[in-house]
Amino acid sequence: MWTMPEPKEIIRRSTLEVEKMNLVAGDCAPKSIGDAKDVPGEVPRTQDVIQTLDKTISNLEMELASAKATQESMLSVAPTPGSTGKRKYFMVVGINTAFSSRKRRDSLRATWMPQGEKRRKMEKEKGIIIRFVIGHSATSGGILDRAIDAEDRKHGDFMRLDHVEGYLELAAKTKAYFVAAVSMWDAEYYIKVDDDVHVNIATLGNTLARHRSKPRVYVGCMKSGPVLAQKGVRYHEPEYWKFGEWGNKYFRHATGQLYAISKDLASYIALNQHVLHKYANEDVSLGAWFIGLDVEHVDDRRLCCGTHPDCEWKAQAGNVCVASFDWSCSGICKSADRIKEVHQRCGENENAIWNAKF
Repeated sequence: MWTMPEPKEIIRRSTLEVEKMNLVAGDCAPKSIGDAKDVPGEVPRTQDVIQTLDKTISNLEMELASAKATQESMLSVAPTPGSTGKRKYFMVVGINTAFSSRKRRDSLRATWMPQGEKRRKMEKEKGIIIRFVIGHSATSGGILDRAIDAEDRKHGDFMRLDHVEGYLELAAKTKAYFVAAVSMWDAEYYIKVDDDVHVNIATLGNTLARHRSKPRVYVGCMKSGPVLAQKGVRYHEPEYWKFGEWGNKYFRHATGQLYAISKDLASYIALNQHVLHKYANEDVSLGAWFIGLDVEHVDDRRLCCGTHPDCEWKAQAGNVCVASFDWSCSGICKSADRIKEVHQRCGENENAIWNAKF
């Protein structure tokens, strides 16, 4: 037969536990009819105990919330060796890429994306982080993932996400990118750009620096295209009915080739990631997350210049473009082959990034 073991130590109970036990014990104790006259006197004391419990629980909840916030703040960015606080960066540029885009990535490395020691110098001196952003394949650890691992060992310029790659999952990937970027780097701005777009980094930095006084800013080429309800067409929106009558247009949002958001907005996405709805189109999803917030939309057409001769004419006129691509291809057509020419004709001076002051 199993018997109750002898207590080996005195159990210390908190004041709160003692009050709970006394309250329960008082309710369970038999009462005689003669004790009924004491009931009115017990009611105020019971109410006092309940109020004390409520106050204690409320205080514990506040302390828990405070401790959780402190922990998240401490874990969000690991301090560099020998430092006493977080490293502050100016901007994080995430280049959205896919497993099949090796040639595109190499074309960017050969043009506007600094490599090796230059990239590390840019991070240290200018506070600019640039990474290719990619998740993993449906068969994690397969040949596609191993190829990216080998490429990353060679260049060290990838940001890996806990996300399954797929064209229909671009909105989820964008969300995952901002969540991861905020946790890894404390920056003023977070930028998303496609891997078939030409970017002038110094010009992008100078453009964003003008909006530092705005805490919640959303910069891009704003558009408001039609909501496509017809199945089978490109950019079809299955939830078209949420946007009103048939034939309506979307609310204003930045085109997906390149856009930038301030730290507060990126943090908002990170904190509310589980309740932010994803629509079929990534750029629409991002715009939807901000539509009910106090956000300043900045429509800057230099973020969506055409390729030459458009960007070339503007550069000659002293109005260097931030980003250039072909609207007909939603990026530079045959970018792996053509981006070098675009860079030669429309790129900023190679010393522009080192002379820039953000």
